Amino acid sequence: MKLNWPWSKKDIGKEGERLAKEFLKTQGYKIVTTNYQNKLGEIDIIAWEKDTLVFVEVKTRRSGYFGLAKEAVDKHKQHQMIKVAMCYLKKLNKEELKARFDVVAIDLEKNQIELIRNAFCL
Repeated sequence: MKLNWPWSKKDIGKEGERLAKEFLKTQGYKIVTTNYQNKLGEIDIIAWEKDTLVFVEVKTRRSGYFGLAKEAVDKHKQHQMIKVAMCYLKKLNKEELKARFDVVAIDLEKNQIELIRNAFCL
């Protein structure tokens, strides 16, 4: 799917999240919530895959001009997601749950979606 201007960065991000949710469902994920926020940040998608709670970051690029989408999940973003996820689990009193972090990287120009399971660890 190619998007033509005047799509804003926010519009591209929302479209990426919509595509990611559809894709994850085809992969057997059960969506729990989207755009979960607390004072530490946001996680785009929280879902179950079998017996594992998965925290998913979605990165969408209109083109490869600024690099690959998956490259945008840097150490800072990883640490932020870990903190938000730990608070989420603590809030549910479920710190012992099996959990992991995935990344869905979307390239709109090439019409590609890449799922990176276990993209990073605690």
